[in-house]
Amino acid sequence: MAKKFIDIMDTTFRDGFQSVFGARVLMDDFLPAVSAAKEAGITHFEFGGGARFQSLFFYLNENAFDMMDKFREIVGKDVNLQTLSRGINTVTLDTGSREMIDLHAKLFKKHGTTTIRNFDALNDVENLKYSGERITHHGLKHEIVITMMDLPLGCKGAHDAAFYEKVLREILKSEIPFDSLCFKDASGTSSPQKVYETIKIARKLLPQDTHIRLHTHETAGVSVGCYLAALEAGVDGIDLAAHPVSGGTSQPDILTLIHATKGKDYDLGGLDPEKILKYEEVLYECLKDYFMPPEATKVNPIIPFSPMPGGALTANTQMMRDNNILDKFPEVIKAMREVVEKGGFGTSVTPVSQFYFQQAFNNVMFGPWKKIAEGYGKMVLGYFGKTPVPADSKIIELAKNELKLEPTTRSAIDIADEDYSKSSEFARSVLEKEGIEATDENIFIYLACKDKGLNFLKGHGDIKVRKGGNSNQTPIKQGDYTIVVNGVKYNTSIAYGHDANIEVVSVFKEGENAPKTRTISENDILSEIAANVYKVLVKPGEKVKAGQPIVVLEAMKMEIEVVAPKDGEIKEVFVKVGGVVESGEPLASY
Repeated sequence: MAKKFIDIMDTTFRDGFQSVFGARVLMDDFLPAVSAAKEAGITHFEFGGGARFQSLFFYLNENAFDMMDKFREIVGKDVNLQTLSRGINTVTLDTGSREMIDLHAKLFKKHGTTTIRNFDALNDVENLKYSGERITHHGLKHEIVITMMDLPLGCKGAHDAAFYEKVLREILKSEIPFDSLCFKDASGTSSPQKVYETIKIARKLLPQDTHIRLHTHETAGVSVGCYLAALEAGVDGIDLAAHPVSGGTSQPDILTLIHATKGKDYDLGGLDPEKILKYEEVLYECLKDYFMPPEATKVNPIIPFSPMPGGALTANTQMMRDNNILDKFPEVIKAMREVVEKGGFGTSVTPVSQFYFQQAFNNVMFGPWKKIAEGYGKMVLGYFGKTPVPADSKIIELAKNELKLEPTTRSAIDIADEDYSKSSEFARSVLEKEGIEATDENIFIYLACKDKGLNFLKGHGDIKVRKGGNSNQTPIKQGDYTIVVNGVKYNTSIAYGHDANIEVVSVFKEGENAPKTRTISENDILSEIAANVYKVLVKPGEKVKAGQPIVVLEAMKMEIEVVAPKDGEIKEVFVKVGGVVESGEPLASY
């Protein structure tokens, strides 16, 4: 009797990179490994979308569409290249208009995609209807998704096999066109038994020729058990990665599953372990200079209590490294449990996982529930769709008051359509004002990446990649800087390279004393958090009112307004856009 063929999707170049390096891997560094993977017999790759769209513009100064084209050129026309889409959020954290959702499918088809895996983090089937329709309209295969996780201990009301059956029945009733179904557990917290029961139910409800897949992560330590349970229940495909971006926060290794299924009646992709070994050797050489975050290589026993996806975990720890606040991570991950419990049980996968993390971050940095993260607040108020269960009523009231928004049951995509800043017309006007050609690609880049996308298109992109063993090294750009030391400002220039002939001289004239260090005064407006300076909204001499925003900081993909504590006149502004501030550092003074 022939063994059952199991399709293997290699997630190395999308979810593997995201889960281990926070998606920050340069194209020219990894493309040789793509050739090696093809030679090893891989015929199904996850190669883009998800965080591997925005991150190329944010951190790598690369165009994601160019990367996709080069990937397709290497693997040839017959290989199944798959991307990840977040339903009405496509490849962003925010909702998109119908124009943007259609443009996403159109462009991803144009740039080499075969299949789009399409999910909604709230399992709100309404959010999958239009995106699914456009994916199939543009000639792509549509892999529809039910998102999974385990709830923190003591929580009930969603995320059991009965809940997933309900979602699947809603999908079938909606008549959304799809070619395959994936159960996606980004946090890797589902138990093997629940996986088995869920897939058994799906196999009974769906036509027998329907392709069913499981996607999970090793973060909680049960991924191999879940895959074996899924295979026993009748799954047709699973997702695996290659060393050194396998295991830990990523998918289990291809070789690990080949070993785990020895003696069983499964043929994992027709893959030869010896060829996979050679592919992994090439991949290791490609990535050996990259800093490997230690948290990316570990199983974390707290994850079932605070279900943080592997792909979001390292992206967030990398951002915390950027802001020198990585020491806060254990507190934030612990605080996430309460945030999940009170947030309506949306699945912890982007964008919802980021909302959970941002709110937990705020609860640690500013005090419990003192500052509502915009994404989390909008989610509990209904602006991203219907949560599986109602969020905590007190949290809804806090979000309503702080964000000055009423709870809504309106369609999230209808709300997005009414936002002019999410329209192609608005994007085109911004590009034309900057003298940038308004191609479909550039319009989508701006809509998906906003100011950072515009900076890329203007040639002002930045590269923030960690290589070597220094985990605390923050990438620095060349250029002129103002350094503030104890309130005293010094001008300096930074350039790459080393000049041994530089003469070190005093900046003070002979007999001149150094200026006295500046002490913090009651007139200073201080940063409450280590962050990047995103916008400076006031100038010296400008009069402000209490509560008026004066500076916008950026941390953990959040824009954090710093407001004037009282009426008065701004005497000095100490920061500039693009700078970095520490907690307690003066931003401006009266």
